[in-house]
Amino acid sequence: MTTAQTGSLHTATEQAMGWFGRAEAWLDARGKGAWIAAMVLGFILFWPIGLALLAYMIWSKRMFSGQCSRSRGTIRRNAYSPSGNAAFDAYRDETLQRLEEEQEAFQAFLERLRAAKDKAEFDAFMDERAKTRATRTEGGDEGEGQPS
Repeated sequence: MTTAQTGSLHTATEQAMGWFGRAEAWLDARGKGAWIAAMVLGFILFWPIGLALLAYMIWSKRMFSGQCSRSRGTIRRNAYSPSGNAAFDAYRDETLQRLEEEQEAFQAFLERLRAAKDKAEFDAFMDERAKTRATRTEGGDEGEGQPS
């Protein structure tokens, strides 16, 4: 494809997108800060424009994603899809299996740690309760049980 053909294809694509699509692509190329700046300017110029931009940013999830639509063009590959290299696939599968086992062991460790902490806190509560009960019975039994 020649440069002239590429240029005309690019222009045709831009015309098909319309002014809104071009503006969206331009803001996406500059990141989330550009979207926020456009929204603030919209609020300053005429508040419904800013409100519309805010609603669009929330609806399109631009407000909460790390990147704007720059990641739309990239292909996200599944971690379990074959790479075409058998040695790498075997290594990756072994590593993922090892990591899953380590995660399960760590989760079990955390559960034992929480159980031990809960037991220690409960034992401390029971000891404190027994001490207060013993203190009350030592001081309170002297006058009780004897008629006045």
